[in-house]
Amino acid sequence: MRKLSIALGVNAALVALTMSAALAAAPAPAPTVIKDATGATFTGDATAGENTFRQCAACHKIEVGKNGIGPSLHGVAGRKAGSLAGYNFSGPMKNSKLTWDDQTLADYLENPRKKVVGTKMTYAGLRKPQDRANVIAYLKKASAPK
Repeated sequence: MRKLSIALGVNAALVALTMSAALAAAPAPAPTVIKDATGATFTGDATAGENTFRQCAACHKIEVGKNGIGPSLHGVAGRKAGSLAGYNFSGPMKNSKLTWDDQTLADYLENPRKKVVGTKMTYAGLRKPQDRANVIAYLKKASAPK
């Protein structure tokens, strides 16, 4: 019985070690760095961005495949604008030829209707560059593989 319990303990330790190594190997999202119109640089903070995202959550979800009034923002970083299957984007968004990198997202979030004239998004925008950087950092972190 003692040999069985030692063997089980060793196996459990190996499983735990393997799982922690796999989790440690998952790449962290790249830092979010954006510039405002003056060229000033802002680095995003995902924790602060989660709080700011609450105002976005009225229309957008972060879960895969869960659209609201607006499309799901899960995995938005790096995606071509207007390309998420299952959401009915405006023609201007589909034809915008934008890809959502950090700076493009920041520019859009500052004034969506100026960046994509004719977008369905009626939100006036996040005026503070730090808020924009934070929300983008949160979106990237929330979309990262767990």
